[in-house]
Amino acid sequence: DSICGAESQEIRGFFSVFILDKDIKVRGIQMATRRVIHTFRDGDVKEVKEYHDGRYGAKGLPREKKRKPTQEQMAIVNAMNKAETARHRLLEYFGKKDYFLTLTYRVDARPPDMDQAKKDFSKLMDKLRRRYKKEEIELRWIRNIERGTKGAWHVHLIITGCRDTIRWVEECWPHGGIYAEQLEKSKYYEEDCSQLASYITKSEKVGEKKEDGSREKPRLSESSYSTSKNMPLKPPKKKQMARWPRKIHVPKGYYVAKSHEGINPATGFRYRRYTLIRLNRRA
Repeated sequence: DSICGAESQEIRGFFSVFILDKDIKVRGIQMATRRVIHTFRDGDVKEVKEYHDGRYGAKGLPREKKRKPTQEQMAIVNAMNKAETARHRLLEYFGKKDYFLTLTYRVDARPPDMDQAKKDFSKLMDKLRRRYKKEEIELRWIRNIERGTKGAWHVHLIITGCRDTIRWVEECWPHGGIYAEQLEKSKYYEEDCSQLASYITKSEKVGEKKEDGSREKPRLSESSYSTSKNMPLKPPKKKQMARWPRKIHVPKGYYVAKSHEGINPATGFRYRRYTLIRLNRRA
């Protein structure tokens, strides 16, 4: 399960906790909880995060003592924050008509370094941008350039789709093959986009999480993540609550697409994240 980005702001704090009757308490005193609501697609999709707010306790309780996290903990939290932002952009800007592509390099066409790989990608996007503009389609993209531990290069690319997308990419990518699938048909796609966001943002710093909670050795030796600049995100609404909510609150007209609950490995406190989708979507 991923770490909520807002909760990870409290990464520096380590606290003594007692979980009693599913409420978080410190020294027998109930602690404050924060709810953060991100809204996408004019309210059709909402992501809700609930987490202990380490900056505030009950009345009269002093601010918690902070402690420096380990490098491993910071790397994990940074990776989760990057995946969260990618997930939000996926929820807001991408859908059924868009594509998930993997661009490969032939052995004789592999770039000597990441700088050249970035130039190759920039040339591709310059050519595509002109074609999309001619068709009056706004081009948006999320990409990760990756070099494996054995030296092979490839680019994962999520891109605005149209009827000519695949043909255009094939014409504009001379370095190797192209594997394409509609976004929602990808094996990494879920309604809350968590798995796809984690996959498109993976790096050489943090390995994938295994079933027992430990992490695999990273399979990449180098990576470069980037997005187009035309995907702004609205700030979320925040609410301070007196206690940890026992159940997920589902507003009328919505259903829970997916929920995640767990313990932040850095703070030791629980968190909850769930995605709400309108039953009758407007968009």
